Amino acid sequence: MESWREVRRTLGEFALSLPEAYEDHPWGETVVKVNKKIFVFLGVEEPTEKWSPNIGVKLPQSNGHALAVEGVRPSGYGLGKAGWVTIPLTGELPETEVLLDWVEESYRAVAPKRLVAGLDAAPPGPSTG
Repeated sequence: MESWREVRRTLGEFALSLPEAYEDHPWGETVVKVNKKIFVFLGVEEPTEKWSPNIGVKLPQSNGHALAVEGVRPSGYGLGKAGWVTIPLTGELPETEVLLDWVEESYRAVAPKRLVAGLDAAPPGPSTG
């Protein structure tokens, strides 16, 4: 089984490969944005008493499926009402492919339509933004 650091790195690299995606660090956390909107929360680099390794994604279609996974919960600060879920990386995780699909779904939920259309026309490549 992959360590949470490997899973986090894999998800982050995939997120950054999506069109015009870029990394940012608000609140001391790592996030990936497109068009100034966060589509994946990657959390902190190192766990603390207050923060444990997890990711957050917006899942308009897969929300119910994600919440059926043990440990996954609606995201805090009212984000859960908008379809955001928090996925702990230290528990039993779904297959990495499922997590990658969820990152892509989150991207599609917040990215401009022109970028989503481009994503459908070509496979993901290195970020240009």
